[in-house]
Amino acid sequence: MPNDTLEKLDQILNERKSASPDSSYVAKLYHKGQNTILKKVAEEAGETIIASKENNAQQIIYETADLWFHTLVMLSHHGLQSEDVLKELERRFGLSGLEEKAQRKE
Repeated sequence: MPNDTLEKLDQILNERKSASPDSSYVAKLYHKGQNTILKKVAEEAGETIIASKENNAQQIIYETADLWFHTLVMLSHHGLQSEDVLKELERRFGLSGLEEKAQRKE
């Protein structure tokens, strides 16, 4: 199940916050701080866009996985989890995109 995967990732990412930067890639990202994490999110977003423009399905999947992963690291950095985003997506069911956008401006 996808949510099981997200829950496992949330747990691992949270555990890595207190780990030594030498012990894992994620611990090193946390140690380097938000700017490094955000640079990775931006880098992966760019690579996802390029894969899409090249119409390469396998590369799109690969780069999207990297983008999602680094976005989860960013969320965890802020004390948030995938469940927080899933709840927001659920909240939007039944709303048109225009209605949702109008609500944000209120």
